[in-house]
Amino acid sequence: MSSLQLNQKAVIMDENAMSRAVARISYEILERNKGADSLCFVGILSRGVYLAERIAEKLRELEGVAPETGILDITAYRDDEKHSDSGDRTDIPFDIKDKRVIIVDDVIFTGRSARAAMDAVTKRGRPKNIQLAVLVDRGHRELPIRPDYVGKNVPTSRDEAVKVMMKEIDGSDKVVIFE
Repeated sequence: MSSLQLNQKAVIMDENAMSRAVARISYEILERNKGADSLCFVGILSRGVYLAERIAEKLRELEGVAPETGILDITAYRDDEKHSDSGDRTDIPFDIKDKRVIIVDDVIFTGRSARAAMDAVTKRGRPKNIQLAVLVDRGHRELPIRPDYVGKNVPTSRDEAVKVMMKEIDGSDKVVIFE
């Protein structure tokens, strides 16, 4: 969000709704992939990391095995933002070769973050496939990218901002629209 002061318009997901969305995404991932074998998660900094960890934990509860999780810093792969040379904070401590890599992000908007994430993942190896899970899909795509798993579709105007808040960073779980 910009440095301009934005006004909260609506809370579109509370803690319970977020928890249900994570559970639904987890079940959909298991169903589509016929279990958790060869799955791994890479969360896009910063909130995607925590969502990836929550989904992996849910899969551990359901399947008895937690898929590996990693951190993906897409800054250097962005084509729509200037980036500094602050260093790559990616931490994927496992080989992605021949794995089903699920990229996790909090919100998909234009699709540019997802494209950058795919570039960052494929630079580290050739996975069996790449899937995309997002908590919120707000539309307005600029690239032909569609997530495989969506917690909630939220039609927004381009002037609105969607903010995912997570306990690990913000102290509470909720999704808010600002105008």
